[in-house]
Amino acid sequence: MAAEPLLQWQEPVLELAGFLAQFLALGAVGFRYAAVGGRLTGAIDKSERAALPSTASGERAFFGDACARAAVIGLAGFLVQAGLFVQGLPRGAARAHTTVSGLLTSNVATGGTALLMVLGIAGLAIAAAHLRGGWPLAAAGVVLAPLTALLTGQWTRLVNPVHRVVAGLWLGTLLILVVVGLTMATRDERARPRRGVIVAEMVNGFSPLALGCGMLVVLSGLITAWRHLNPLSSLFTTPYGWALLAKLAAVAVVFALGAWNWKKVRPTLGSESAADAIRRSSMGELSAAALVLAITAVLVSLPSPKPAKPAQVSAPAQVSAPVKAP
Repeated sequence: MAAEPLLQWQEPVLELAGFLAQFLALGAVGFRYAAVGGRLTGAIDKSERAALPSTASGERAFFGDACARAAVIGLAGFLVQAGLFVQGLPRGAARAHTTVSGLLTSNVATGGTALLMVLGIAGLAIAAAHLRGGWPLAAAGVVLAPLTALLTGQWTRLVNPVHRVVAGLWLGTLLILVVVGLTMATRDERARPRRGVIVAEMVNGFSPLALGCGMLVVLSGLITAWRHLNPLSSLFTTPYGWALLAKLAAVAVVFALGAWNWKKVRPTLGSESAADAIRRSSMGELSAAALVLAITAVLVSLPSPKPAKPAQVSAPAQVSAPVKAP
């Protein structure tokens, strides 16, 4: 009999799709509240934009359009994330020995995830339409949907979702900052009078989020590794351990490039040439981050070296949201 393959190629592909989708949604929220922040006090509807003087409306309209574009990208990602969640509901219902509707109504975490996803989709759609009130709804839905284990007090199940959320807020926001913010700033005529300053403001707004999330990524990653590497020698003797070492090497490159941008490039911001330089260097950081996501997709698809718990004869435990969290 042929040996069963270590993993099916569909598993890492689906995991990677889930990572990218979540990072796009989280990145849109991070861009709005960190990179743009107080420079946009609500969206601008068409009538308000027409009434503003051109000198006053130009920069504010630029940030409004940038946030709307970020919302469109985030909405696309969150719809994919919601689709993967819905796809996993039948399996979650089977594990709980109930129906999908029964799972949604009886399981607090699963039902909460569904409601928060609807909230997030609605919020991003509202924000994409330049309407007020969308971003708070989007932030609540996008950030809290993966963390519904809080509703059931399952604290040990929060480490992996927190790891994904903080990584998404860091790298996803960097992606939206480069693809939307920096790209628009270099091409949009409304940003021309203060192009270098606008780029500096967005990058400086993003930096505290990147630093805070980077530290949380390290902490939650160490906790996750400690939980799975049992014994510790499995780091060097199992496919899971080898994939983790590859991920750590790629993460080190991301941190090194991020440190270079923060220490060497960011202080020079303020001119158009510096804006072009930070965009180019950020693309290198994003390329390394893409490698991290690809390796992580393989990592979470591999069997953990952690010994399986002995089977217990008991009533079926209440299941949480069926979204797999690495």
